[in-house]
Amino acid sequence: MYRKANIMFLIAETPMHAGSGDSLGIVDLPIQRERHTGFPKIEASSLKGALREAFESTAKDKETHKKIYQAFGFDEKTPNDLGANKDFEDEKQFSGCLGFSDARLLLFPVKSMKGVFAWITCPAVITKFAKDLEIAGENSFTQLQSLNNLKIDEQKCFVTSNNVKIGTNNVVLEEFTFEIQTLKEEEKLIEFATELAGRLFSDNEYWKNLLINNLVVLRDDDFTDFVQLSTEVITRTKIDNITGTVEDGALFTEEYLPSESILYSLVLASPEFSNRTSKIFDDENDVIKFFNDRLTSLKNIFQLGGNATLGKGILKTKFLNA
Repeated sequence: MYRKANIMFLIAETPMHAGSGDSLGIVDLPIQRERHTGFPKIEASSLKGALREAFESTAKDKETHKKIYQAFGFDEKTPNDLGANKDFEDEKQFSGCLGFSDARLLLFPVKSMKGVFAWITCPAVITKFAKDLEIAGENSFTQLQSLNNLKIDEQKCFVTSNNVKIGTNNVVLEEFTFEIQTLKEEEKLIEFATELAGRLFSDNEYWKNLLINNLVVLRDDDFTDFVQLSTEVITRTKIDNITGTVEDGALFTEEYLPSESILYSLVLASPEFSNRTSKIFDDENDVIKFFNDRLTSLKNIFQLGGNATLGKGILKTKFLNA
């Protein structure tokens, strides 16, 4: 049973393709999405695997590898050049101390006629984020308690400032125009944007102010349309090395979650699943500390998804509470 949870934010520094396999739709290689909402996500298994690979590829000593095995899980087929796996010869396999939830989308970037781009979200996303904070036992973002019944009218939106405002009272996102709506929860939404920006971009004043001023809250249906239709879809092909021309049938399309997308995942920690008298981690707090320390050694950056050699899928992490 997991005894400790923390929220980990994921900021897409480059477009990311966490693929779901082939598709019968318009896009040949779509990204992973929630079945019931269609919102983009990252499967927990994809997230865990990418983090484990990043940790293992940078581990330089046997003790660190042993901690990675205990944190992420182990079986006797796990390869290791430093001999750390030999210390677990009496145990064929065991579950790790770390668990992850699917990474959910919190903020989605879209082109804006003013302000270059805006981050959009919606009441459904905000409400789910509040529930996940409760699961984590987190007392931050207290203003979310006042946003449970947030209602946006049809063809309208709420903005946290006039930074993306066009004309008298409009916002233009992609080719769609929305009228700015005044809400009684306006003060709480601005507080939410300010606190979120402070948590995500505490070390960068430019991006911090950009999030505070360029946040747009849309209706759930409008948000759904954007996250389904405004992702990056790239057409790719394969060149024959001999003829220098395009190979027959080698044209395909690939979908990416755009740069500046912001997701979050629950990082869960438990005591060790082991009968050994000599423990690698003291308790669940020690597990979280190890995880955070390894991320810090990576400068809080790792790669996830396809086309790593093209610079895709570079993510920056930020713990809600380090």
